[in-house]
Amino acid sequence: MSSPLVTARDLVLAHGSHVAISASSFELPTQSVTAIIGPNGSGKSTLLHAIAGLLDVGGGSLEVLGNHPSQAWRQTTYVMQTVAVAPGTPITVREVVTMGRFPSTGWFRPLTRADRARVERAMDRLEITDLAERHLGELSGGQRQRVYVAQGIAQDHELVLLDEPLTGLDITSARTIDRIIHGEREQGHSVILTTHDLEEARAADQVLLMAGRVVASGPPGEVLTRRNLEEAYGLGSLHHEDGHPPVEGFIDDPHGRA
Repeated sequence: MSSPLVTARDLVLAHGSHVAISASSFELPTQSVTAIIGPNGSGKSTLLHAIAGLLDVGGGSLEVLGNHPSQAWRQTTYVMQTVAVAPGTPITVREVVTMGRFPSTGWFRPLTRADRARVERAMDRLEITDLAERHLGELSGGQRQRVYVAQGIAQDHELVLLDEPLTGLDITSARTIDRIIHGEREQGHSVILTTHDLEEARAADQVLLMAGRVVASGPPGEVLTRRNLEEAYGLGSLHHEDGHPPVEGFIDDPHGRA
């Protein structure tokens, strides 16, 4: 059996004196798509930051690809939900995607033919080749998100981390990125993403249900039960006033940060 992708033992994560995630233990498998789902403030993005090595562990232990998260960064690519770019910055789509090669090549070493091919392949997979010479500021939000995902997969990696990658996107961009998410698994890679969308979570191989701790972890059918969802979201979140279940899809405000 292969080693777990992520292993957490009594993991505690905090922002200063505020505990964002209380003691939680779980394992995530390699070559899989894992969805982290939960209400606003449940710790989804906090956990993703810790897996990326951007947040120190406050208690317990966390291993990524068999190492401390800070030592696994060369095998990990992280695409955040928003990336701040100053208006009018004269940077093209091709230049942004090319930056995905810098962790391997360095900033000043010329790109090899293989590096350039990797960049072109990433743009092709995200269907942004026709935008290659456009400036980033000229693009729609969905197009920019595809550019950032292309930059991520242009980087050498075994694990892709995505923070709410489909939230607020046009249907073309959402479908393109969703195809990449599940296509990475076919290439032997792993994906961990945060989401508010139950259908997106049900399409994953593995789910972590969060509520300030890991409420449940495992295959979607075992985790996304009414009992577990009621525990994570509260009974009122799962019923309308007429007593019927809510419409499938986003279970709470997708624009809130977790």
